[in-house]
Amino acid sequence: MNDRVSAKKHWLFQGALLLTIAGLASKILGAAYRIPFQNIAGDIGYYIYQQVYPFLGISAMFASSAFPVILSKLVDHFGENNRAKVLSVSFLYMAVLGMIFFSVLFFGADRIAYGMADPRLASALRISAFPFLLFPFIAYIRGFFQGSQDMLPTAISQISEQFIRVLVIILFSYWLIANGHSLYDAAAGAVSGSLIGGIAAFAVLVFYFRKKDRFHRQKRKESISTSAIVKELIVYTFTICTSSLLLIFVQLIDALNVYALLTENGKQVMEAKTLKGVYDRGQPLLQLGGVFATSIAIALVPTLAAAAKNKTNTEEVRKKIRLSLKACAVIGAGASAGLICILKPVNIMLFENSEGTGVLQIFSLSILFASLALTSTAVFQGLGKPVFPAVAVLIGMALKLLFNYLFIPALGINGAALATVGSFACVAGLNLYRMREKGWLSFKEYPLLALLASALTMCLILIVYTFLFEWVFPGEDRGMAVIESLSALGIGGCAFLYSIYKLKVFADDELSRVPLAKKIEKQKEANEGGR
Repeated sequence: MNDRVSAKKHWLFQGALLLTIAGLASKILGAAYRIPFQNIAGDIGYYIYQQVYPFLGISAMFASSAFPVILSKLVDHFGENNRAKVLSVSFLYMAVLGMIFFSVLFFGADRIAYGMADPRLASALRISAFPFLLFPFIAYIRGFFQGSQDMLPTAISQISEQFIRVLVIILFSYWLIANGHSLYDAAAGAVSGSLIGGIAAFAVLVFYFRKKDRFHRQKRKESISTSAIVKELIVYTFTICTSSLLLIFVQLIDALNVYALLTENGKQVMEAKTLKGVYDRGQPLLQLGGVFATSIAIALVPTLAAAAKNKTNTEEVRKKIRLSLKACAVIGAGASAGLICILKPVNIMLFENSEGTGVLQIFSLSILFASLALTSTAVFQGLGKPVFPAVAVLIGMALKLLFNYLFIPALGINGAALATVGSFACVAGLNLYRMREKGWLSFKEYPLLALLASALTMCLILIVYTFLFEWVFPGEDRGMAVIESLSALGIGGCAFLYSIYKLKVFADDELSRVPLAKKIEKQKEANEGGR
C-alpha cells in the first residue's frame, strides 16, 4: 500500500515538474519572438502588433493555464464520479464565453480600432477574435488530462503551440514585408500565428485524447446540479482568470489609451506610433526577467500547498512563504537593477538601436514589482485563498488606467512607464500587506538593507565597467553591444551573487531549500574538506 502511495506521489511530482518546464519554455518562447519580429517590422510594425496582442494573450491564457486549472480543480472538488458532468457543463460555459469574446471582437473591431485612435487596426482585431472559438476545445481536453493527473499531453501541446506560433509569426511577417505589403498586413499575418498555433495544439491534444480508453471517457454518475457547477465556474473565472491576466491587463490598458493620449497631447501620428513601439520593447524584457524571477519562487508553491494541508504546521508554512518571497525579491531586484545599468547595450543588442533607453530603464523597475505580485498571488492560490489577489489586480488595473491619464499628458511616454511600475507596485504591496495582516510574514525578517547593498554594489561595478567599455569602444555597433551586454551580465551576476552570499541575505536553513544554492553550498563544503 505504501509503495502504491509513494508511486502516485512520484507520478504527481513528475507531472507537475513536466508542466512547469513546459510552461517556462512556452513563456520564454512567447517573450523572445517579439525581438526578431521587431527587427523585421520595426518599431511601428511592433506597435501595430502590440495593439492587438492583449486580445491574443487573453485567449491564450484561457486555453493554456486558466481554464485547464479550473477544470482540474472542479473535478477534484466534485469528485471523480461527477467528472463527466463537470467537464460537459464546463465546456458549454467556455463555449458561451468564447462566443461572447469572439462576437465583441469580430463585430466590434471597427469601434475598438476607432477607440484606439487607429482605424486601420480593425482587420488584425478581427483575426484575433478567432482563437476565442478554439479555446474551449483546447481547454476542455487539457483540463480532462490534468484532472487525470496526466500532464504529458498538455505539456507537449503547449510547446507545439508556441513553436508553431512563433515560426508562423516570423515567417509571415518577413514574407509580407519582403513582398511589399504594408506593416498593417504584416501585423495581421503575425496575429494569424496565434490561430495556427492553436490549431496545432488542438491536433496534438486530439491525438492523445483518441488514445484514451473509450469506456473511461463515457463513464457517468451525475449526483450534482448544473447550477452548482456553474456557480463554481463563475467564482473561479473571477479569481483564477483575473490573477492570471495581470501582465496582459496592463498591456490591454496601454493598447487602449497610450497612443490616443500621445496624439491628443501634441505628438504627430508617426511619432506617437514609434514611441509606443519603442515603449513596448519593455514587454519581452519584463516577461523574460519575470520568468526567471518567479520560476524558483513559484516552484516552491506546491510544497507550500502540501504544508498548508497540515493545519498544525503553521510555522513550516510561514517559512515556505518567506523563502518564496525572498527568492523572488532577490532575483527580481537583481534583474531590475542590473538591467537598468546595462540597458543601453542590451537595447542595441536586441532592438538594433538605443532609442527609448530612458523609458525602458523606468519600465525595468516593473520586473521587481511584477515578480512580487505574481509570486504572492501564487502563494495565495497555493493556500486556497484566491479571492484577495484577484481584487488586488483589479485595484492595480484601475490605478494603471488613472495613472495613464494623469502621467502621459505631463510626462509623455515616460508617464506610461511610471504608470506601469505604479500599478505593479500596488498589486504587490496589497498582497504583501494582506499576508502581513494574516501573520504569514513579517517584514522584519527580510534583510532589506543587505539586499539593497548587494544591488548597489552590482550597480557600481556595472556603471564603471560599461563606462570603460564604451570609452574604449565608442559608438552603437551591434556586435560590440552583444559583447558588452553578455560580459556585463556575467560580471554583474557574479558580483550580485557574491554580495548576496557574503551579506547573508539567505540564512543557512533557507539555502538548503533552494536547489541551486544547495548545490553551491555542497560544493563549497567539499572544497573546504579537501584542503
